[in-house]
Amino acid sequence: MKLFEKVNLGKTELKNRMAMAPMTRSRASITGEVSELTVKYYTQRVSAGLIITEGINISEQAQGSPWTPGLYTNAQIEAWKKVTKAVHDHGGVIYAQLWHTGRVGHSIDKQGNLPVAPSAIAIKGQHFTSQGMKDYEVPHELSNAEIKQVIKDYGIAAKNAMEAGFDGVELHSAFGYLPNQFLAESANHRTDEYGGSIENRNRFVIEVMKELVSAVGEDKAGIKLSPTNAYSDIENTDPIAQFEPLIEALNKMSLAYIHLMNPMYPLDKYPHYPKDVIDTFGRMSHHLVIANAGYDQQTGEAELQRGIADMISYGVLYLANPDLPQRFAVGAELNQPDRNTMFGGDEKGYTDYPFLNSQV
Repeated sequence: MKLFEKVNLGKTELKNRMAMAPMTRSRASITGEVSELTVKYYTQRVSAGLIITEGINISEQAQGSPWTPGLYTNAQIEAWKKVTKAVHDHGGVIYAQLWHTGRVGHSIDKQGNLPVAPSAIAIKGQHFTSQGMKDYEVPHELSNAEIKQVIKDYGIAAKNAMEAGFDGVELHSAFGYLPNQFLAESANHRTDEYGGSIENRNRFVIEVMKELVSAVGEDKAGIKLSPTNAYSDIENTDPIAQFEPLIEALNKMSLAYIHLMNPMYPLDKYPHYPKDVIDTFGRMSHHLVIANAGYDQQTGEAELQRGIADMISYGVLYLANPDLPQRFAVGAELNQPDRNTMFGGDEKGYTDYPFLNSQV
């Protein structure tokens, strides 16, 4: 099976074509440091060819939800060093997903500061906070100078990631967070160089990726995109027109991969959206393509056999099955995820899922 074949990611040979997808688990301290439990959590899952961490806040401003980790203080960097060392000691490869939530947040968990965004447009609905569910607030519209600082913050976080021992970084430019907000007509009503035209809406992501490559070196930066995901009020009139020139610009950079996310919800309201993300957008990329969202063993293998994607990333399946490749290989029954323990808490639903054999 192709899932179990080795594959080269830049200059690194991966043991298989299965990646652990980034998943928010909300188990960091209130100051953004990961714990020994997090060391155990990632070390348990070194059977993945590539581990991509949960979203890691690039700055204090970037944080959207409580108990999520950061990479902008010395204490946070030192805490992540324990994770990367343990993963490497067990033969794993791990990338840090760099995260700025933009307007997906609340001032309750931001020391009273409003979330920021390309434009002062609130998301409809409510957000999870340390004080329960709260209505989304109208975000602060970033000035041009503030945008430039956010781009620098990404570069600083990328350098911090390398200091912490990560093998590379991934820009979270999907699922409605800040880079995705710049790409979306529904969230970006700017009239300066970062809004208006497709070229201008793409500019922020392109500049961030250039900053990341400069910070970590060639073939060590990836990007996650969700061209047809409408989560958090993200909409585009023509996703192909928006993302094709973006991917063409990414093709000119020395990246490790492009990570494409299938839609997580029905697209009945968007009949004009392409139905097959990997076929439509994966074919545009010159980089290694990771396909994400909704795959099991059979559909993941079929996706690889189609010849567009080079790897499959698994989220919830890896959450509940730390030895997922082994279970796939022998046809074993899979552990079922406990959705009540996905976010926040202790070892329950985090590091206590059973292995088929001995545990790391």
